[in-house]
Amino acid sequence: MSSWFERQLSSRQVQLAATALVSGITVASLIYGGQAIRRRVAVEHLKASIPPLDEEHQAQRLTDFGAASPIPSAAREDERVTALARRAQRGDYDQELINEQLTRTASFLTPLRFQNLRDSFVIIVGLGGVGSHCTSALARSGVSYIRLIDFDQVTLSSLNRHAVATLEDVGTPKVQCVRKRLEAVVPWVQWECHNEVWREGQGERLLTGWDHGRGRKPDYVVDAIDNIDSKVELLKYCQGHSIRVVSSMGAGCKSDPTKIFVGDISATMEDPLSRTTRRKLKVLGVNEGIPVVYSTEKPGPGKAQLLPLPEEEFRKGHVSELSVLPDFRARILPVLGTMPAVFGYAVANFVILEIADYPHELGTGKGREKMYDTILSGLQGLEERLARDAGQDPIGLKIPVTKDDVRYIVEEVFRGKSVLSGLPTRLALTRWKAPKDGFQISQMWNGQKHAKMQLEELVCMTKEEAAIHEKKVLEGGQSPEVVYEADVVQLVERRRQEERQYQRYR
Repeated sequence: MSSWFERQLSSRQVQLAATALVSGITVASLIYGGQAIRRRVAVEHLKASIPPLDEEHQAQRLTDFGAASPIPSAAREDERVTALARRAQRGDYDQELINEQLTRTASFLTPLRFQNLRDSFVIIVGLGGVGSHCTSALARSGVSYIRLIDFDQVTLSSLNRHAVATLEDVGTPKVQCVRKRLEAVVPWVQWECHNEVWREGQGERLLTGWDHGRGRKPDYVVDAIDNIDSKVELLKYCQGHSIRVVSSMGAGCKSDPTKIFVGDISATMEDPLSRTTRRKLKVLGVNEGIPVVYSTEKPGPGKAQLLPLPEEEFRKGHVSELSVLPDFRARILPVLGTMPAVFGYAVANFVILEIADYPHELGTGKGREKMYDTILSGLQGLEERLARDAGQDPIGLKIPVTKDDVRYIVEEVFRGKSVLSGLPTRLALTRWKAPKDGFQISQMWNGQKHAKMQLEELVCMTKEEAAIHEKKVLEGGQSPEVVYEADVVQLVERRRQEERQYQRYR
């Protein structure tokens, strides 16, 4: 047997066959190996070509059997609501259903007034806590055309006060969130959404008529912005273009809903946002005529305050970069979730009554006009006494101060209180210091005499304090720094410095 194997192995034919077999196996290995390498390269290339998952490229998880996952019921419900809203907005919705849904509002307003509301077009700028509740109330009450303007997205921390946002909406634009949620309630309402910042330069486009200016002009604009500069720009633009506007003042740090009022901006008090807004508007020539919702709740010990930034953030520098946008606040404003809702419904209620022409009253002032007249007369008398003491004839003397100036100095600069005691009653205006060159009367024009005086020279005191101040400082020649404590002198200087900042914008 072994000799047979030896003969076969020594056979040339067998050797050639074995060589061919080995060569074939080698070639096959090389071919399959090369193909495997090419397949790996192709797979890697294919994987690299797949874009990351985002809003533009979405994917669903496969089932255990490799099939596509069924569409979640929530997504199907959203599609159903959206489809119904599109039909309703085209007019394919039973009018009887709309009438039944709005029957209580219609019964309250009466048919003619209710029709005015149904035909109205309202623009809401700012969709945070106040704006979202206001929008919800207007849409549910019957307003048919609503334009939403807001640059921001829904955040987790805003869910404590937002009217309609859910966890699912976090990270989505507020304008789309509000529209999406309210379409499930009032599918027939027409919407226009602008996911952008309000800027004065865009006013003509953002506040134009419905359907890019082809439809009716806005019946009302709601200012629910919490940035002061943008708020002032919007209010000034609306008043300058005869567009009716109502503004919400600050709901942050407020906790008492019984202290919320609707009135003219000149009537507001105990509201820092109102005060700052008033002063900036006054610089632009707007003193009154803008209805606002505001709170008279006073700050006090134990109550919420604007939270300061951590000290380490200041040490890093560039604190302004922490805000969402340039010139927007970076610090945290504590908000009790119920208060923006109350503000929002108060704004919506005012807009509804205005559009429907329903009888209602709006506060027009603080009821202190008589006090301003008295203060002006007292200042006139003071200047005449100073002129007489200086040996000059005070007959016919005029002072370069108006009642509006008195109102501004008392209410805005000195917060309606005496700079000495903080008392808010029996107020008077007086010079803070005696003139360096003595009291002088200007007679540049024949027959016209007026006292040389700058508004920033005046301070607010009670009548009793002003009388003592006149004897010691204005007549006695003593310096206020000698007569008063350092904290009083510093307070006066702070108020004057603050006013100089506002004067820069005149």
